[in-house]
Amino acid sequence: MGGGGANDRFAGASDPLLPTKRDGDEDDAGASAFHEFDGASFAGAVFNLSTTIVGAGIMALPATMKVLGLVPGLVMIVLAALLTDASIELLVRFSSAVGARSYSAAMGNAFGLWGRRLLQVCVVINNVGVMIVYMIIIGDVLSGTTSGGEHHYGVLEGWFGIHWWNGRFFVLLVTTLCVFTPLACLKRIDSLSYTSTISVALAVVFVIITAGIAIIKLIGGQIPMPKLFPTIPDLASVWELFTAVPVLVTAYVCHYNVHPIHNELKDSSQIKPIVHTSLTLCSAIYITTSFFGYLLFGESTLSDVLSNFDSNLGIPYSSVLNDAVRVSYAVHLMLVFPMIFHALRLNLDGLLFSAARPLSSDNRRFGIMTALLLLVIFGSAIFIPSIWDAFQFTGATAAVCIAFIFPAAITLRDPQGIAKKWDKILAVFMIVLAVVSNVVAVYSDAYKIFHKESAPSKA
Repeated sequence: MGGGGANDRFAGASDPLLPTKRDGDEDDAGASAFHEFDGASFAGAVFNLSTTIVGAGIMALPATMKVLGLVPGLVMIVLAALLTDASIELLVRFSSAVGARSYSAAMGNAFGLWGRRLLQVCVVINNVGVMIVYMIIIGDVLSGTTSGGEHHYGVLEGWFGIHWWNGRFFVLLVTTLCVFTPLACLKRIDSLSYTSTISVALAVVFVIITAGIAIIKLIGGQIPMPKLFPTIPDLASVWELFTAVPVLVTAYVCHYNVHPIHNELKDSSQIKPIVHTSLTLCSAIYITTSFFGYLLFGESTLSDVLSNFDSNLGIPYSSVLNDAVRVSYAVHLMLVFPMIFHALRLNLDGLLFSAARPLSSDNRRFGIMTALLLLVIFGSAIFIPSIWDAFQFTGATAAVCIAFIFPAAITLRDPQGIAKKWDKILAVFMIVLAVVSNVVAVYSDAYKIFHKESAPSKA
């Protein structure tokens, strides 16, 4: 049951966010790049949505515990999950009411062509930011990183010593050419199903090893009591608390893949329990990683917790476990990268070439767009110093729009007149919370940057 008029126009064939083929969609931009799945199972849908959620954000979560303290930090993880669940529920309900088969179609129905394009721009910004984070983490793990004047050795540096060929630039260049480029050149996303399965297994390995190490050290009395609540000596410390918000928002962004998963289900009414199950699973992973990661490293926790796994952990086989943790997650990100890249490329193509023939049938355009995007992401990863900086940018801008502001705006717009009073109250709450917390986060970040720059001149 589809909507008429505006809905037909905006749920139309050129939508690059719709990963299903429909009969007669000869002009669908990117439709032939997808393989239609006939009736996805409940478990398969949970797996796909969970894969979208669990990515690089997990690496920055222990650092949020250092900023917020253990108790508020864990509460915020749960609160972010609940708000994400509410925003997805609103998005799915209002999309179903108008027959919108994609997020951008729902935005187009509510706000017209520019609403749809704004959503696509935000997905492009978010996915570029996420993939920059992936590259930064891979560079940190394999080539090391410097924080606070201290160099944390990468895996390759530990194995072979410091050489030009295991430096950050060369390692990321080889990874881009030999891993990302071949996988990014696959035109159908189902071609990545096996690599996706391996990547999730590697993420689980990371969580299990981290928790195991922390438990062993806790039993041995080697871990001090972690900070339960934040230390707030001055007003600047209050503002700093808000810098954790964009990280939490980014960690749960999965909205642009909800519609494709919904479209593939045997029973479309299962989407709500699928979202609940996925968010519960991912929250458990996030809580486990945040708790044990911060417990393990305390105030020494870095913005990318993987960088902490470069020293003696004080347990048997420390170096082996360190390398296992770092390599498993680095490879995980390498295999997740092309999935995020696939959505990025299709959205950007739909934004720039909505009237052109399908991207999958234009090898020249496909190749040029793939090469340029990889070049931009590679260059950004070389010059951005930490994942915290990248998360602050994407989380405070595009991610918060995708996760909260746009679903709330669709609810308040309510073109079909189906919003309940509680829906509108919740929508207003999400918008106010998102805008206020992220404006403060951006201000706090800018304050710290300018404060750092001015400090030496005063010395």
